[in-house]
Amino acid sequence: MKSSCPTVPLNPPVSLQETEMRVKEILEKLDKQIPPRPFTHLNTTTSATHSTATILNPRETHCMGDKLDVLLEARDHLGHRKEYGGDFLRARMSSPALKAGASGKVTDFNNGTYLVSFTLFWEGPVSLSILLMHPSEGVSALWRARKQGYDRIIFTGMFVSGTSQVHTDCALVLNSSVELCQYLDAQDQEAFYCVKPPNIPCAALTHMHSKNKQVSYLRQQERSLFEKSNIGVEIMGKSNVISVSKCNKEAVPTKEKCKFGMVSGIPSGHVWKNTWNPASCSLAPIKMKDCLRGKFIHLMGDSTIRQWMDYFKSKIDTLRSVDLHETGKLQHQLAVDLDEKISIQWQKHGYPLIGSLVYSVKEIENIARIIDRTGGEKNTVIVISLGQHFRPFPIDVFIRRALNVHKALQRLLLRSPDTMVVLKTENIREMNSDVERLSDFHGYTQYLALKDIFQGLNVGVIDAWDMTIAYGTNDVHPPQHVVGSQINIFLNYIC
Repeated sequence: MKSSCPTVPLNPPVSLQETEMRVKEILEKLDKQIPPRPFTHLNTTTSATHSTATILNPRETHCMGDKLDVLLEARDHLGHRKEYGGDFLRARMSSPALKAGASGKVTDFNNGTYLVSFTLFWEGPVSLSILLMHPSEGVSALWRARKQGYDRIIFTGMFVSGTSQVHTDCALVLNSSVELCQYLDAQDQEAFYCVKPPNIPCAALTHMHSKNKQVSYLRQQERSLFEKSNIGVEIMGKSNVISVSKCNKEAVPTKEKCKFGMVSGIPSGHVWKNTWNPASCSLAPIKMKDCLRGKFIHLMGDSTIRQWMDYFKSKIDTLRSVDLHETGKLQHQLAVDLDEKISIQWQKHGYPLIGSLVYSVKEIENIARIIDRTGGEKNTVIVISLGQHFRPFPIDVFIRRALNVHKALQRLLLRSPDTMVVLKTENIREMNSDVERLSDFHGYTQYLALKDIFQGLNVGVIDAWDMTIAYGTNDVHPPQHVVGSQINIFLNYIC
């Protein structure tokens, strides 16, 4: 097997063993939270219609700032009480007229009952919603299926040699008896493979695109759980609007400004008039251009962080895009304001990158290597977002990548403690889009893994998961006002 990459002396194998032990440990934690559930018939799975949600201590008017608890009893389609938990629920409160929203916190008692807690952040009529995204039997099926295969996506690599072009299959794992090209990150031992075209070197790989493969690891009868009508079904019913008033409460004590290393709970904040308000800290109004003056902002990740690039360019009219002479949808982007010494750059993360549009691969590298090459200083800001492209693959691929990024950030912050690092978690996405590959349940397990991996590191976390639930966007690329709220937190972290 030939490699297109020069070999680099490895770190001691110990660190690779440590990584694999950590991958195993995180997987075991997740396995405990998602035990296998037998699926015999749709009738014995959780039914949103038959389940009951009861507001505890209901009043005519509730007080702003209080907690409101809802007891949920899960029942199956025959009306029988469920005796185990594990349903994937999404709780949200909202006042559409006020453009207000927040997530609710779900506690699973693992016996078929759940406590859903809402914090009453604003006054007025408030609608409560608890959606059954997937019943526990569906969650169990998705978790099992995710572990089974790397081939839900077909990657096609283009090799160019002189005037000839050859296309071959590529993947994270290729079960093939033919000669392969291995594209190896030597330090972290993460690899991507392509079938080697005859008489063409591995280094001739220039472009890639992908498409979905018609393959499923769900059993035939399990698939009924993921029909459109069974995803994101409301449990609250008609009696879901409550009235909230100020109740002559004392003024809320002022919160300190949001800063690096802060840990937020659930809900991490609320939306009011389409603007995000964190629960544990406060956001100051910051002028974007003043804040970014003299700074180098390096955005790394997927298209949800590329949205930031578009936002910056739309809000700072003196930013000029620099043509880096790359081709394709995922091309490297650079925008500069020479007078204000502002430089903003977006770069895609390493494989896997899914998409039907052709993208160039010559400049692809893992985020950990880019971080290792970064000198870093007080005006350097790194922003990372990983997740959406990893959903169709076994989760150990994502966990390993996140651990390697974490290690690279530890090295960076040791040699340059002044460098600022911000981590944006995944957004929720369209509810019914290709559940086996892209379900938000896959995103949620990655979100839990990411929080576990990065706890204790001095980085600013933007909880886009909780924010996009609060906004109720259900869109992998949320609208501009949501991106603006993410960036407002970012500006408060760095200025």
